[in-house]
Amino acid sequence: MPRFHSISAFLLIAALVVMTGCQTSGSGSRSWNYKPAQRQAQQAPSSLSEGSVEAYPNKSAARSIMTDPETGETRLARAGIEQIPLEEGMPAEEIMEQTAYPALQPTPQSGLPKVKVALLLPLSGEHTHLGKAMLKSAQMALFDVGHSGFELLPRDTKGTATGAKQAARQAIQDGAQLVLGPVFAESVRAAKSVTQRANVNMIGFSTDWSLSGGNTFVMGFLPFDQMERILHYASLQGLSRVGVLVPNTDYGQAVLSAYRSMISTTTMDTVDIKYFEPHSANLSPTIREFAQYDLRIGSTDPVSGQKKKDEAEKEVLPPPFDAVLLPVGGDLVRATANLLSHYDMSPRDVKRLGTGLWDDAGLASEPSLAGGWFAAPSPKGRTTFENRYNQLYKSEPPRLASLAYDATALAAVLAQSGLKQEGRPAFDRTAISNPNGFAGIDGIFRFRSDGIVERGLAVLEFRNGQIEIIDDAPKTFQRQQTSRY
Repeated sequence: MPRFHSISAFLLIAALVVMTGCQTSGSGSRSWNYKPAQRQAQQAPSSLSEGSVEAYPNKSAARSIMTDPETGETRLARAGIEQIPLEEGMPAEEIMEQTAYPALQPTPQSGLPKVKVALLLPLSGEHTHLGKAMLKSAQMALFDVGHSGFELLPRDTKGTATGAKQAARQAIQDGAQLVLGPVFAESVRAAKSVTQRANVNMIGFSTDWSLSGGNTFVMGFLPFDQMERILHYASLQGLSRVGVLVPNTDYGQAVLSAYRSMISTTTMDTVDIKYFEPHSANLSPTIREFAQYDLRIGSTDPVSGQKKKDEAEKEVLPPPFDAVLLPVGGDLVRATANLLSHYDMSPRDVKRLGTGLWDDAGLASEPSLAGGWFAAPSPKGRTTFENRYNQLYKSEPPRLASLAYDATALAAVLAQSGLKQEGRPAFDRTAISNPNGFAGIDGIFRFRSDGIVERGLAVLEFRNGQIEIIDDAPKTFQRQQTSRY
C-alpha cells in the first residue's frame, strides 16, 4: 500500500485552519440530520482532471516546464503564454495583475462568450502563505482543464470578514458569474451576504457547514461523511462496543452529532460518551474515569472488603470498550491516546478510531495510535498533485491547496459543458449539485441538496510508522445508494 504523502509543517497549518479559522461557533447551533439523496447517481462522476474538457491546441508543448536561465524562475509555457509563479512577499495588487488570466488559447474563438469566475483568498494578511498556495493550485487547474474564454478573477479577502465582503462586491461588479472561496467561516458569511443579493452561487472552502444553503455550497473537509465511513467499516470488522472521547468544542459537537445520527445504522453500541476540555493542563483524571480504571484494577478484596496493599494482587479487568473514537489531532490526540494506554487500554486491546484530523504522517509513528483507523480522501491523487506542485513552485502545498484546484477545475468543467449545451456556463444549483458528482484531486465528491459536500473516502490505518490504505475510496456514488446521504 502507498505511503500517505504529507509534510508535517503544512499539515499543522491545515489543522489550525480546519480547527479554528475555518470554523465558528455558528456550526454548533444547527443539529445534523442525514437526508436521503433527492436524486440518485446514474453514472460515474465527471472527471476534473486534464482531458475532461477541450482545452488549447499543442498541449504537449504547453505542458512543458521552463526555467529562465538568468533568474532561475520556473514558469509555464502555455502555447506562447508564459506565466511566472508567484513570489513570496509579492503585493496583492501585483498578484491580481499577474493572474488576470487571458484565454488559454492565444486567439479566443470568435463569438465564444466570456466566463468569469472569482476566487476569494487571503492574499495578504496573516494567512498570506495559504492564500498564495491556493492561488497557485488554481493556476494548475487552469493549466489542466482551462479553456478559451474562461477567466479567473483572484480577489484578496485579507483574511478578514470586511475584506471578504469588499472582495465579493468587487468580484460581482467585475462580472463574476460564480464565486469560489473564501476560506474562513466569517469571511464566507460576509461574502454570502453579497453573493446572495446578487443571486450568484458561491462554493466556500470553510468547514462551517451551517453556512451552507441558499446560494452557498460548502466544500471544506467535514466530519460527517468521515463518521459514516469509519463507523460502518469498524462495524463490518466486528467491533461492537464504542466509547467516545470528545473535545468540548464546536468541532467536537459536530462530530458527536454525526456520530449519534449514524451509530444506530451500525451493529455497534455506545458504552460511554465523555467530554473533555482540550486546553486542560491535566487530562489524566478525565481519561482515568473514562477508562473505568479504578473499577477495573480490582483494588478491593471482594470477600473482606479490604483494600489490597500488594500491587501484585491487583487484577486489571478487560477494557469496557473494543474501540474508542478520538476526534482530535496533533499533540492532543497523542496525549489522549497515551493516557488511554497508561490506564490499561492499549491499542492492541482497544482500536483507536479518528477523523480527518488524523490525516497527518507525523502521527503514524506514535505507538499509542498503532493500528488506528480513520477516514479521509485517498492519498493517491493528492500525492501526484503535491509532486507536480513541488516541481512547478519548488515548495510543498498546504493541505487545503487541493480544494482550490478541485473548485477551479469544477468551475471550468461546468462552464465548458454549459456553453456547449445551452450557450451559457452551467453554474446553476442543478448543475453544481449533480448527483453523479465529480472526481477531483481528493477523490469523488458531490453536493447535497442543502449545499453540504459529500465525499467518497478511503479508510486509512497507522501501520509500521506509515499511513496506508486498508479500504480504498469508491470511484462512483452509484454503489452507495444505501448511504444516508
